[in-house]
Formats: sequence, C-alpha cells, structure tokens
Amino acid sequence: MLRTDVRLEWFLSFLAVVDTGSFGAAAESTHRSQPRVSMHVAALEREAGVALFDRRRRPVALTDAGAALADHARRILGELHLAEEAMAARRGTARGVVTLGSYPSPSAAFVPRVLGGLARTNPDIEVILSDHSIPVLDEAFAGGRIDVCLRPLTPPPTSKSLRHQTLWWEPLVVVHPPDHPLAAVPGPLPVAALAEHPVITIGRAEDMAFEWYKLFRDRGQDLQPVHTTNQPQTVIGLVRENLGVGIMNALAARVSDTTGVAVRRLEGDCGRRVAAFWDASRPLTPAARTLFRHLGTTPIPEGTEPAPAEDVAGV
Repeated sequence: MLRTDVRLEWFLSFLAVVDTGSFGAAAESTHRSQPRVSMHVAALEREAGVALFDRRRRPVALTDAGAALADHARRILGELHLAEEAMAARRGTARGVVTLGSYPSPSAAFVPRVLGGLARTNPDIEVILSDHSIPVLDEAFAGGRIDVCLRPLTPPPTSKSLRHQTLWWEPLVVVHPPDHPLAAVPGPLPVAALAEHPVITIGRAEDMAFEWYKLFRDRGQDLQPVHTTNQPQTVIGLVRENLGVGIMNALAARVSDTTGVAVRRLEGDCGRRVAAFWDASRPLTPAARTLFRHLGTTPIPEGTEPAPAEDVAGV
C-alpha cells in the first residue's frame, strides 16, 4: 500500500527509468549509482504491491500499473515544484548559494556584468564562480558541483539531460605577428592560406569537435596544431615568439593582451555559439533560476552577435 511516507527520490528514480528506458541510463541522468536506482524502484514496487516494469524486455517496459503510477508521480513532483515557486514568490526575493561554471573568455567579458547586476537586484543570492576549461566544466557539471554553466555548443556536452539557451554567436579570428606572410593576404583570411603555416589552437589536440577543426574539414584541410592550450593569452605569447599562428574565438582575443600581434577575421560563417546550460534531471533552485534569467537578459559582450531566434529556449 502506498503510504504517506513514500520518499520523493523513489519517484525521481522511477521516472528516470521510464524516461531513459534503462536502469543504467537512469543512473547516469540522475547522477546516482545503478544499484541505488534499482533499490529505489524496488522499494516503490514493494510499497505499491505490484511490478512497475517488465524487466524481461529491452528497453524495460512499464506494466499497466507502472504506467498508471508514472502519471501520478509526474503530477506529485509537478505539484511540489509549483509549491516551491509559490513559496519563493512569498519570500520576496530568491536567496541562497548557486554555483556558476564558465570558461576564461566569458568569465572576463560577460560574467562580471551578470554578477554586478544580480548583486544589485538580488542581494540575497550568493554566486560562486567556477572557472575552468571546457572538459573540466563538463566533469564538474556531471558531478553536480555546478548549477548553471556557460559553455560553447561545441564540443557538445556528453550528458543527454542538459538543456540550453543560446546567448550569442562570435566569429573565429587568426592571430599572427605583424610581419608574418599572412599580413600580405587580404582578409578575411582564407583557410587555405592559413593551412600553409604552423597553427596554435585552444583546446585539446585530441578533441576534434572544436569549431576550427570543423571549418578546416569543411574546406578540405587537415588541421594538425603544433601547440594547444586552454589559455588564450598563452596562444598569443606563442605567436609573439613566431612559433605559429593562432586560431581562437573572437571573445578570447578581445579579453587578452594582443600587443605586438595582429588579430584578423577568419573566412566563413563558422563561429562559436555560447549558451547557458542547466541539467533537466535536477530541479533548479529559485536562486539558480534567477541567475539563469539574468544570463539571458544581460547585454551580450562587445564583438558578439545575438543568438538566432530559433536557437533560444526558455527555462
């Protein structure tokens, strides 16, 4: 018999299995271990007194009883969410601690304005900035150590439960010494001309999903960088020493000291799209929801362009 002491986390694990089709995928999406998800579902089946899944099928399928309970579980959790929103409204302002993940260029060019505006309108929200490279951000997000994250759409995040609202688009740029042979090539610089020289990029050499790799592939070129780094300023320092020409997103160049180098637009419409991400498998707290909305309403950095309308989704 379903009693009033049924734990809500049992419903969360149960619905995760329903939505993903397997206990393993449910464990990944809820950031729980698979035995824990199985334990939650088994406890719920004991309380209900009926089997909720036909485990002989792959993917696992709901029984009739499981389908009926899934509808009720969604309504129960939905009502809990509405109750929290009602209480948040009556608290006057959202409050609490929220962790924002970001990578170097938005952290310098965008985040300070976001946090300044938030401090003025919602002083009871404390934001902890977690600034890392994109792979480290993804690991922290998957581990539940970040509530909201700023990251580019490429490389794509590994977690399937992430949702996003795109904030801006920015072009790709080339950084080279003023007396470099590329200085004589009219801009925007063609990929074919760039491919004749050693190239330095941001990002791991083994991660071929970054925007510049795609642009080179689209132009029939093979990009094999001589150096890679997660720091834009390091790229520029290497370029100053004539160790290669750099490729990066425009915002990275804008927030760096580019004294002694030329920054020029790269050909094509391949650029970087930057978005605010949240994890749909974890409910956003009122503080995190407020921060997310500020990310979407704060003016985008200089030199970037608004996201296409079809690429924007609310939270």
